[in-house]
Amino acid sequence: MGSIVERALAPWAERMRTQLNLPVRLCWGPGGASTLALGDFEAPRVEIRVRDAQALPLLIEPGLDTLGQAYVEELVDVHGAVADILAVAQRLAESAQPVHGLLGRMRRVFGHTRESDSEAIQYHYDVSNDFYAQWLGQGMVYSCAYFEQGDETLDQAQAKKIDHILRKIHLMPGQRLLDIGCGWGALVLRAAQAYGAQCVGVTLSTQQFELAQQRVREAGLQDRIEIRLQDYRDVTDGPFDRITSVGMFEHVGLDHLAAYFAHLRGLLKPHGWAMNHGITSTDAHDGESRHGGGRFIERYVFPRGELPHIGTVLRTLQEGGLEAVDVENLRRHYQRTTQLWSEAFEARTAQIKPLVDEKRWRIWRIYLAGCAWAFEHDEVSIYQVLCRPAGQSTQGLPWSRHYIYAE
Repeated sequence: MGSIVERALAPWAERMRTQLNLPVRLCWGPGGASTLALGDFEAPRVEIRVRDAQALPLLIEPGLDTLGQAYVEELVDVHGAVADILAVAQRLAESAQPVHGLLGRMRRVFGHTRESDSEAIQYHYDVSNDFYAQWLGQGMVYSCAYFEQGDETLDQAQAKKIDHILRKIHLMPGQRLLDIGCGWGALVLRAAQAYGAQCVGVTLSTQQFELAQQRVREAGLQDRIEIRLQDYRDVTDGPFDRITSVGMFEHVGLDHLAAYFAHLRGLLKPHGWAMNHGITSTDAHDGESRHGGGRFIERYVFPRGELPHIGTVLRTLQEGGLEAVDVENLRRHYQRTTQLWSEAFEARTAQIKPLVDEKRWRIWRIYLAGCAWAFEHDEVSIYQVLCRPAGQSTQGLPWSRHYIYAE
C-alpha cells in the first residue's frame, strides 16, 4: 500500500502545503513510518493515519461528508484535539468544490412514511439509554438548552429551557398538553409537577418510551401523564389546550411540513397555543450545508432528516392554519449546548466505548463536535416559534414578551 499512497497523496499534499499550510501530518505504513506534511509546522496538531487505500479518493477530493466517511469507516485514524480536527476538516472542505442541491432532491425521492420514519427514529434514538446518559446530563434532555445568563451548567440550562417553553405557551393548571417527540419525558414531567397540567407525550423510540414511563411511575404521576409509543399523525384524541414539539419536526420532511402544522392545528382548541422548537437550515432554499456536512448526517446520523429555512417554516405554518406569534433564534444557545455535549462525550470516552461499537462511537464523536462548529459558524440555526390557530382577533394576545421572563 505504501507506494500507492505516496503516489496518490504527494501531489495533493504539496498543493495543500502551498494553498492552506495546515498543521497536519499524514502517515501510513508500519508504525506510521511514512509521512507527508500539509504545512510548515514542527509539531502538527492533527495526525491523519491512512489505514486503507480506499481512503485516498475521499482525502484527495475532500468534503465534510467524505472526510467523515473515511474516519467513521475506519479507513483513517485521526489524532488530535477534536476542535483542531474540525478546523482542519473545514479548511480542507473549503478547498474542494461543494455540490449543491443533490441531497435535498434525493431525500424527497425517499419520502416519509410511518414505517420509514419509525425506522429512522429508532436508528438514531435507540442506541441505548445508557449511552445517552453518559453525556446528556441528569435530565436526559436531547435538545437545545437555554442559557439565560450564559454561565449555567448544562442541567441548569436544560431546566430553564423547559420553563422558558412552558411560560411561552401560557401553560395553566388543569390544561391538557400534548408533547410531540417527548424523548425521555423531561418536559411533561415538569409540566405536570410544576404547572399542574394533564400531559400526553408521544415518541417513536422504544427505549425512550420505556424509560419515560419508568420516570413517570417513579414520580408518582401516572394519573397526570400518559406516555405513548405513537406517531404524531396517529394522535386523534384532541383537542389539546397546548402543544409542544421540541427537536422533532426535523424528521417530518420538507414536503410534509404544511400537513404537519395542519395536524397540530386540528388538535388544538380554538384559543390554544403551540410551540415548535427545531433546527433550521441557513440556506434560504432549504439546502444542505455548504461543504457536505448534511450528506454525512443524512448517511450516518439522521436518516431522512431535513432542515427547512425559517422562511419555509413560517410559510408552511401559515399554510397549515396557524399564526406565528413569537419567533426566537437560539443559535448561540445550541452552540453552547452541543459544545458541552461534545466535551462530556470526550471526557467519558472510557465509559462510552464499551456501550457501542467503534463505528458508532466515531459517528457520534465527530457529529457532536461538528454540530458545535456548525452552530457557531451559522451553517445551521434553531428557532422557537410560538403559534396559535390563524384568523383570530388580537384580543388575548400579550402586549409584550415580559410575561415570558417575569418571575
